Amino acid sequence: MTDFIQQTEFSEIIKTRRSVRVFDQKEKFNHQTVQECLELATLAPNSSNLQLWEFYRVPETSSLKTPLAELCMKQSAARTARELVVIVARRDNWKKRAKSNYENVKKAYKGKSGKKEKQVLSYYGKLIPRLYSKFPLWSLGKRLIAWSVGLKRPMVREVSETDVRISVHKSVALAAMTFMYALKSRGYDTCPLEGFDSKRVKKLLELPDSAEISMIIACGKGLPEGIYGERFRVPSEEVIFEK
Repeated sequence: MTDFIQQTEFSEIIKTRRSVRVFDQKEKFNHQTVQECLELATLAPNSSNLQLWEFYRVPETSSLKTPLAELCMKQSAARTARELVVIVARRDNWKKRAKSNYENVKKAYKGKSGKKEKQVLSYYGKLIPRLYSKFPLWSLGKRLIAWSVGLKRPMVREVSETDVRISVHKSVALAAMTFMYALKSRGYDTCPLEGFDSKRVKKLLELPDSAEISMIIACGKGLPEGIYGERFRVPSEEVIFEK
């Protein structure tokens, strides 16, 4: 019975989550809830557990809130949001994240040395550096290696610099979705924004050039007029297939 209730509640969270573009300015908003939901977001699945993400909170009390909303093309969701959360991809942090994973594995397997430990340590100590390293022509080199190996056995083909960048943003997006569902479970609404001047936002937040903004999420208690019409989705048979 408990499992059924939990499943029903989660289904309702998914079904009732909408991208809300106008937020209530009068109702009390608990900013601590945003922090708690972001901490849940850090538990999201991500490629190789590198956790190449950062989250920047800009609450309504911040002096950066109004200029940030302006840089979001003055969208109503940004202007009326009680808090804006900037979701940032940090591919450039791969070395220290790989090192953290490497050290964690050594600690976890301390006194239990074996094949599994060697495999995982090799993954973070050798494979990750080969995949994430940047130097002239290496992106082409990785593709040639994948092609040649792929002639003999199954091989990951998405190894170019662009592919790695996409992989990082995939992981960041999983965390962002986790955050939005978590906020919805607390009774709050969100709107993920892609319309913003990324160059100026990075300057406003004093982010390094290597950082990439994946999206900006507007948060608050949505108003009915903030939902622009009934939800539309194409029929499931057009996108779900069984082979």
